[in-house]
Amino acid sequence: MFETHLDATYAWLGLALVSVAAVGVVAALPASPPPDASGVAHTIDSVAAGEHPATAEHGLAADRIRLTDRSVALGGEGGAAREPLRASRITPVPAERHGASDADGLRRVLGGVPPDAAFDDPEAFAAAAERARARDDEWRPAPDRLTVRRVHYGGVRVTLVG
Repeated sequence: MFETHLDATYAWLGLALVSVAAVGVVAALPASPPPDASGVAHTIDSVAAGEHPATAEHGLAADRIRLTDRSVALGGEGGAAREPLRASRITPVPAERHGASDADGLRRVLGGVPPDAAFDDPEAFAAAAERARARDDEWRPAPDRLTVRRVHYGGVRVTLVG
């Protein structure tokens, strides 16, 4: 009645090993999904594809962001997500200061200042936007809200994102 069967011992050991493995798999799963890069890309595309000047904001639930003139990538606890942009090229405007007056002027325009108040002429504005697009696209800390602004200054049409 109180005998220990050899096969029962192996069954209990097998069950214990499977339980430990299952706990390990569950612990390795991310606690949250990756950030919503497709929603951000849709907001950027909506503003960039328009014919008229426009501004939009999109809330971010991400720790880091990487903007290029053709894609947006977001990273967070749940992993990273990347989405291509369908509209014309965008101009990434970093939030942090690098000491360049171009970036300061673009940040001011992104914040709502008219381009003619931040730049001397449309050519200077176009050159600043081109230099901003040529910068290295590296991961940066993500802001709480991403601002997208399509601006026309003379014959120059630029979509600023930052």
